[in-house]
Amino acid sequence: MDTSISLLSLIWALLGGMLIGFSAIGLMVFNGRIAGISGILSFAIFSNKKQASEANKGLAWQWYFLFGLMLVGVVYVQIAGPMGIAAFKFNQVPTFLLVMGGLLVGLGSNLGSGCTSGHGICGIGRLSLRSIIATGVFMLTGIIAAMLVH
Repeated sequence: MDTSISLLSLIWALLGGMLIGFSAIGLMVFNGRIAGISGILSFAIFSNKKQASEANKGLAWQWYFLFGLMLVGVVYVQIAGPMGIAAFKFNQVPTFLLVMGGLLVGLGSNLGSGCTSGHGICGIGRLSLRSIIATGVFMLTGIIAAMLVH
C-alpha cells in the first residue's frame, strides 16, 4: 500500500474538509439542523410521520442529505480514478472488519449521543465541551484501533 502524501492529495483533503464544513453550515443556516449523520440516518429510518411532522420539516430533507452523501462518493471515485488519485478500495479491508467497525461506530454513536460528524464538525464549531470531549475519545479510540489492526 502506498502511504506517501502528495501535494495533490493534501489539496483534495483540504477541499473535502471545506465542502463538509460548508455543507454543515448550510444545513444549519438554511434548515436549522445539525449535520450529525447518525442522527439523520436514525431519524430517517426509525421515525414515523407524527415525529416527522413534530420536527416541522418532514422526512424528505434527511433522505436528500443521505442521498447527496452517497452521490458525492460516487462522483469522487469517477473523478479521482482518471486523475490518478487513490480512492478507497473495499478489498483492502476484510469484510468482517468493515462490519465490526460499522457496528462499533453505531454503538459508540448511540452511547455518545452523536457521531464524529455531529460532535467533531458541528459541536466543536459551537464550542460544545461535550463535543470536544467526545471527539477526543473518538480520535483516541480510532488511533488505538488503527495501531492494533496495523
